[in-house]
Amino acid sequence: MLVVLLGPPGAGKGTQAKNICKNYKLFHFSTGDILRNEIEKNTEIGKKIKSIINAGQLVSDEIIINIVEKIVSINLKKNNGILFDGFPRNLDQANAFHELLNNIEKKIDCVLHLSIDKNEVIKRIKKRAVEENRKDDNTEVLKSRIDVYLKETSPLIELYKKEKVLKKINGMETIENVSLNINKVLDLIN
Repeated sequence: MLVVLLGPPGAGKGTQAKNICKNYKLFHFSTGDILRNEIEKNTEIGKKIKSIINAGQLVSDEIIINIVEKIVSINLKKNNGILFDGFPRNLDQANAFHELLNNIEKKIDCVLHLSIDKNEVIKRIKKRAVEENRKDDNTEVLKSRIDVYLKETSPLIELYKKEKVLKKINGMETIENVSLNINKVLDLIN
């Protein structure tokens, strides 16, 4: 099973991704975690990623696609599938991902879109910045990330609607209710 999880920063993707991966035995491909790991290791690519993120920008498609290809080749055989959390984030990535999956005769089974109000996003991110000491969650960077998300990621929603794989999930409900609604969708394709 190949599942994509979309939603703005602060929508609860990380929390829901953990539940999904546990319940369905999927490998969790978290773009944010992978990028933060490179930053923590202080690799050359990690230094580039850090400066890009601190400027409120998104990491290049080329870097992300190379990471995705590596993860898919290693983890698809080891698990019941992969949950892509934060990928693809734009049409270019979606097209490259589609090509990558075609080459291995796979397709996306479901795209879960966590829908949430912008004011709630800001409230949640400010809280997360304090609780998790996330330096990439300051107000200026946050506003830039939301704007970039809306500009680049929103067209994916239309693409996946047309492909009939998009499932909208109300991200404003409790964590438990969001999780239940996700499980209802995934149980139908599992």
